[in-house]
Amino acid sequence: MRLSSKGRYAVMAMADLARHSADASVRAVALADIAARQDLSLAYLEQLFTRLRRQGLVVSHRGPGGGYRLARPAEQMAVVDIVLAVDEPLEAVRCNSAIKTGKQTGCMPGGERCLTHDLWQALGDQIHGFLAGVSLDDVIQGRLRPSKAA
Repeated sequence: MRLSSKGRYAVMAMADLARHSADASVRAVALADIAARQDLSLAYLEQLFTRLRRQGLVVSHRGPGGGYRLARPAEQMAVVDIVLAVDEPLEAVRCNSAIKTGKQTGCMPGGERCLTHDLWQALGDQIHGFLAGVSLDDVIQGRLRPSKAA
């Protein structure tokens, strides 16, 4: 499974938004500021934030001092919600999804599942579960540290 730049950039931008909107003196955070701080394309961020707004994760404010704010506290926003909001699939299998086709089919000829299907499905489930257990606040507070390899 590969998390594309779309999901990574959305989480980066939301973490930046959470960190900078925590300051009570800031009414809303401009996408141009996020783009500059995170070295991301403003046009790309605009596309991502359109999706994030539609999914109810951010609220936009127009006019002078306009920009974006989180729709709910960072403690209540799971990273998986951000990734899924920008249409990032969390599937590690190559089989057709029941969501897309209306029926479960495998990746092999005749619709059979490959020998490793359950392995990749379990991995996808673990990734989804991990991201569901991590809040945006966990990310900005640095509560995640890489585990040391044995």
